Amino acid sequence: MQKPHTCDICHKAFDKNSEFMIHLRKHTKEKPFTCNLCDKAFSERAYLRKHLWMHRKKKPYSCDLCSKAFSTISELKRHLKTHTKKKSFACDICCKTFSRPDTLQKHLGGVHSTEKPFACDVCCKAFSIKEYLLIHLKTHMKEKPHACYICNKAFLKKSDLNKHIRTHTKEKPFACVICTKRFSQHSSFKRHLRTHTDEKPFECDVCAKTFSQKTSLNAHFIIHTNEKPYACDICGRAFLRKGDLNQHSRLHTKEKPHACNLCNKAFAKKSGLVVHLRIHTNEKPFKCDMCSKAFSQKTGLNSHLISHTTDKPYACDICGKAYRRKKDLHQHFQIHTEEKAYLCDLCNKAFIKKSGLTRHLLKHTREKPFACDICYKTYSEKSSLKKHFLMHTKEKPYSCDLCNKAFCTISELKRHLKTDTKKKPFACDVCCKAFSIKEYLLMHLKTHMKEKPHACDICNKAFLKKSDLNTHIRTHTKEKPFVCVICTKRFSENSSLKRHLRTHTDEKPYECNVCAKAFAQKTGLNAHFITHTKDKSYACDLCNKVFHRKGDLNKHVRRHTEEKPHACDLCNKAFYRKAELNRHFLSHTKEKPFACDVCSKTYYTRSDLNSHLRTHTEMIPFVNDQ
Repeated sequence: MQKPHTCDICHKAFDKNSEFMIHLRKHTKEKPFTCNLCDKAFSERAYLRKHLWMHRKKKPYSCDLCSKAFSTISELKRHLKTHTKKKSFACDICCKTFSRPDTLQKHLGGVHSTEKPFACDVCCKAFSIKEYLLIHLKTHMKEKPHACYICNKAFLKKSDLNKHIRTHTKEKPFACVICTKRFSQHSSFKRHLRTHTDEKPFECDVCAKTFSQKTSLNAHFIIHTNEKPYACDICGRAFLRKGDLNQHSRLHTKEKPHACNLCNKAFAKKSGLVVHLRIHTNEKPFKCDMCSKAFSQKTGLNSHLISHTTDKPYACDICGKAYRRKKDLHQHFQIHTEEKAYLCDLCNKAFIKKSGLTRHLLKHTREKPFACDICYKTYSEKSSLKKHFLMHTKEKPYSCDLCNKAFCTISELKRHLKTDTKKKPFACDVCCKAFSIKEYLLMHLKTHMKEKPHACDICNKAFLKKSDLNTHIRTHTKEKPFVCVICTKRFSENSSLKRHLRTHTDEKPYECNVCAKAFAQKTGLNAHFITHTKDKSYACDLCNKVFHRKGDLNKHVRRHTEEKPHACDLCNKAFYRKAELNRHFLSHTKEKPFACDVCSKTYYTRSDLNSHLRTHTEMIPFVNDQ
């Protein structure tokens, strides 16, 4: 039977005139149904009814499983999927499953199809899905008939103009019924609501990952294409998104377009300004459900939550190592199961993941792509930038359970726990030695394990791990397999090579949270940190001299006992300290690593160089960066 009402634009036919009229509005963009409260317009009366529920604060549709309530039945249906996680639509090619048939069709057209039947008439670019073509066509539209009467900015659609005008009037007609926060745009309001419902309606067709915002899905989808179309004209670095390129360009121009209205401090990114404003308002929207401690950033809350548990429920079946988070276990498991397929061309180090190789290459190139929005300090790793950022926000997410003192990083908390000698609840059953946290007790217990299956064939020294044996054997063979690509100096251990590379790159990833002084090595930071505590708890029994560290006390005691444990292999001369032995060894190798920048004269020790520099000038003494 022929349907009497046919659309002249797309030739779709309808039985009823009412259905035909609703359909026509999709082409004309007509929205005759307007909300009396906020003037938002809709193409259908049903959409207006759904919208009105938001103002009435009614949520008539509730979930039988968790009692959560919703304004519309469609929202309830979307929510129910989070309980069932049922994905009944499977791809015949790759067996991937999807919760909706339209998502499956998009997946088939976007991923598996090589055909691109939808071509742009302007530039001939082709697309696999019609939606992508329609989005692309907007880039060619030059006419913008709707202009702002305040600043003359023009827009394609009147609705976009209305949104823009609110940036001038500061009007915020959309209010959240849960927390009363107000928004100038309906889209911002909808995004905000998902922070309460934890709804993630946007699903990736390739990997099925879900997102609360469509922009996040679009940004994520680019990682599957491996394309980086936006390149920096100054340094050539390429980016997935134009926004990322714009932000990167500000590193070169030092432009900070986002200024604080209260103190005039400027930022390269808007996100940096948003975080900064919380310092003035003292707003801390992210609250811990366990202890009610609040944070200005979600990352601070996530880090803090780990401090509430010492449990490590995720254990490796192969080596028994345990982790707090499942994703950490998965990452660890790759060490056992995966081949290290990504090899560094400069030093032959291999990595399981490409991301690991990419991070490693930054050490060779000396590139530091992660920049602080507030002070522009740059870092080679994102984790180092995150730690640094806490210096600006003054957030201290890690708190001590014994004295409630708070710290920026978990390593600082652990250091603090070591110094708290009064309370050590975890005692060793073998030797009664006590520890402040359970982790240290477990590490200590290994020292009592009699079984050390890996023995050295040369001196019979035994080790718990084979890797420790391999490292030890090199002290006999004098093998140095790790080579510096910059100066060709060789090392017996990879950790020694890493420390050495920092002398070339001038990288100092370990930063003091008290005075922001940075160090190339963690031991340097630990030694420095004690200077802030003013605690000298290690006293010499012979002369009562006190020290910050036990190691310094042990070195001092050797002056009384005249013990010299560090002997030279070439001439048997012995020394109190290893540093003294290292300096002495240079007299055999004739190596003089400390060179004068003025006359190029070289010296065995830094102190000799300092003395020499005074002959050039008394005005500029040598400054030790370490």
